[in-house]
Amino acid sequence: MRHVYAVLPVCLLILAIAFTPGASDERARATSDREPPVAKKVPHVRELHGDRFVDDYFWLREKSNPEVTKHLEAENAFTDAVMKPLEGLQETLYDEMLGRIKETDLSVPYRDGNHWYYTRTEQGKQYQILCRKRGSLDAPEEIYLDVNELAKGEKFMALGAVAVSDDGNLVAYSTDNTGFREYRLHVKDLRIGKVVESPVDKVVAVAWAADNETLFYTTPDAAKRSYRLYRHTLGQTDDALLYEEADERFRVDVSRSRSKDYLFLDVDSHTASEVRYLRADQPTAAWQLVAARENDHEYDVDHRGDLFYIRTNQGGRNFGLMTAPTANPDRGNWTELIPHRADVMLQRAILFRDHLVLSERENGLPGIRVQRFGTAAWQAVQFPEPVYTSFPTPGPEFDTTALRYRYESFTTPSSVFEYDMSTRQTKLLKEDEVLGGYDRTKYTSERIHATAADGTKVPVSLVYLKSLKRDGTAPLFLTAYGSYGAPSNVGFSSNRFSLIDRGVVYALAHIRGGGDLGKPWHDAGRMMNKKNTFTDFIAVAEHLLAERYGAKDRLVIEGGSAGGLLMGAVTNMRPDLFTAVVAHVPFVDVINTMSDASLPLTVTEFEEWGNPAKKDEYEYIKSYCPYTNLEPAAYPAMLVKTSLDDSQVMYWEPAKYVARMRALKTDDNPLILKTNTAAGHGGASGRYDRLREIAFDYAFMLWQMKVPGVLDP
Repeated sequence: MRHVYAVLPVCLLILAIAFTPGASDERARATSDREPPVAKKVPHVRELHGDRFVDDYFWLREKSNPEVTKHLEAENAFTDAVMKPLEGLQETLYDEMLGRIKETDLSVPYRDGNHWYYTRTEQGKQYQILCRKRGSLDAPEEIYLDVNELAKGEKFMALGAVAVSDDGNLVAYSTDNTGFREYRLHVKDLRIGKVVESPVDKVVAVAWAADNETLFYTTPDAAKRSYRLYRHTLGQTDDALLYEEADERFRVDVSRSRSKDYLFLDVDSHTASEVRYLRADQPTAAWQLVAARENDHEYDVDHRGDLFYIRTNQGGRNFGLMTAPTANPDRGNWTELIPHRADVMLQRAILFRDHLVLSERENGLPGIRVQRFGTAAWQAVQFPEPVYTSFPTPGPEFDTTALRYRYESFTTPSSVFEYDMSTRQTKLLKEDEVLGGYDRTKYTSERIHATAADGTKVPVSLVYLKSLKRDGTAPLFLTAYGSYGAPSNVGFSSNRFSLIDRGVVYALAHIRGGGDLGKPWHDAGRMMNKKNTFTDFIAVAEHLLAERYGAKDRLVIEGGSAGGLLMGAVTNMRPDLFTAVVAHVPFVDVINTMSDASLPLTVTEFEEWGNPAKKDEYEYIKSYCPYTNLEPAAYPAMLVKTSLDDSQVMYWEPAKYVARMRALKTDDNPLILKTNTAAGHGGASGRYDRLREIAFDYAFMLWQMKVPGVLDP
């Protein structure tokens, strides 16, 4: 889910100019005649449980109010003025990052039915092109979706669901042209190259039945909770409503089994599940229940032969695997196949005709194990580096011995491997090419552990130049997420080397609240344990400084969305610890947002953050809510970014946060807010536009890290 200048009688914008060799350690200063915007105060009183809070900036929620537009435009103008001396650096960074990318490229093809499918990109084009070839890779190319064409005349374009019918003749796809996650469903006949069904507004998930004419889809309510399932028959206009979920904690999803024999309707909250199934060749039959929802029981289902395979936390928080007969999958008929293990998180079970593949996490690292059905032996896929990410990427083929998986690390580009589950041989199909003379041998990657206040060991992954001298003087970049049980995977980014090659140490903290060490790690950083997420991050920062990985006055931290909440919380708790903060679409107004059930995600996330309507949960959230806890103090330099059409963290959260911080802060460090007026939660949709955004962020970071040469002399 869901980032000041002191307001002085005479306010000058202070910009730090970077060193040049031989310059004094004191940053030179430059000034601008622009003053930071000061938002007007319109007192709005919030009262909960006898507690009264005056919110002077509540009015910024009024998106259609011209004064709101004027204020956001003023903030953008001020940000542009602050960053203007860094325009040359931004252009340099953009050129560097673009120079490492193979702009015209294509993915590894995969087979589905009679076709081979792949995507490709072309130099100068913002979006991917979806292609296929019939029967053989030597056949002529057929472009079935060109996102560049879909994006013509639009400021934003995101492709959502894409599903090809079993006979390969039709593709159902959805598009969002605002960033507000309102996807329109289209059905295109690939034989004639035209959309043949009237678009359906606000569609989330899509799945075909086996008859090639029946399409199931889900739709959201006003709060963007997917809650209804419909059945659409081609050529008909009256779609049948099959299911509606009344409990606002639960969302619905529709999918197809890997065998393609069944459809599944998943109804999930953050802590409970309920699955229904339907034969894919009987689309008008009644959906049947696997197991009714129970508090704290989560499960998901797939199919092979005459069995359902059920990943379940019935035996423990890290999940095990059970089977049930398709003829009667009642919970009383479940049989344990893989027991729960306290030290291994079962993330996913993937079924093939003859093999079972497990995607797992152990000691904070991912693993893949393979077993042939009917045997007891397991094969573990081996990985060459101590810090990495790998996950299975099986194609649609069910009857195959070829398992695709993706592998990458901080220094190894994203790579696609194929593992033969019968011969146990592995071959590299493709490693993303990094242009510009990239040399992975120049860098060191390692994993260390910091000790949290309660003694918990928190993993930290790092990458930096081998030539680094650990003398406590290097610029240091620390990032984390730490929510929803999502692991912070170690990934390759060619962009990142624009920082590392300038001497920056990059650190990724695997803090509690994430899923790096399984579900207990998540539990230890959510609800009434949420503050462990923040204290873990602070402990990691202190450890890195103590171990002399970097300098305290060159430490920049970054996080987005729930990671933006992390940024706001730790900045309030330890404003002295960080030089600068970059907060992307930050979830910083926790109490107000979690008190408004009309907003997207609020009710479904009571089980992650808590419900302010409950006094004990309100008091706990209040103790860390970044917006609520701002006070007169000296804060680090801050870059806060948001999008006007963000549907997950509404633009007003960061806007209010900046306005309030600016009124309270006692320092002269830069505080800037940048609002993208043509994007959603993930920022710009085009790949070149996204590079521009990264170059902007990196320029701010390098400036605050006092890296030599970041400004023209």
